Amino acid sequence: MIEDFSGAVVGAAAYSAVGIVLMVLGYLVTDWLTPGKLGELIWTERNKNAAILLTSNVLGVGLIVVGAIWASEGGLLRGLASTFVFGVIGLAAMAFAFLILDWLTPGKLGDILTSEEHQPAVWVNAAMHLALGGVIAMALS
Repeated sequence: MIEDFSGAVVGAAAYSAVGIVLMVLGYLVTDWLTPGKLGELIWTERNKNAAILLTSNVLGVGLIVVGAIWASEGGLLRGLASTFVFGVIGLAAMAFAFLILDWLTPGKLGDILTSEEHQPAVWVNAAMHLALGGVIAMALS
């Protein structure tokens, strides 16, 4: 019983670490795709558009991580590796979708999302992040 508990604790800590790494990568990708620095835009300038975009990215990545953990089979290391790989694939898909949406819509999404005035286009991008995270999560299960 103690071995089961300690194994569960190690697994939870390891999957948490992978999830945190993927969310940090998601932050960095989002920061890279948008003009300005997200940290400064959100915490210093209190930009709502940037906050909505980053929030949707974190939630989308979280959905992907949950789906990848749910679908993982085999031992802990194999599960962690598949979670990380599927998470990176999800981040790439989200970045690609951002670029496609930017190409299909008027204006530059990065500029719109970092605008000081509220922009409805940020909700479209946020919905895309969440929907794509859900699609990828379900594709894994």
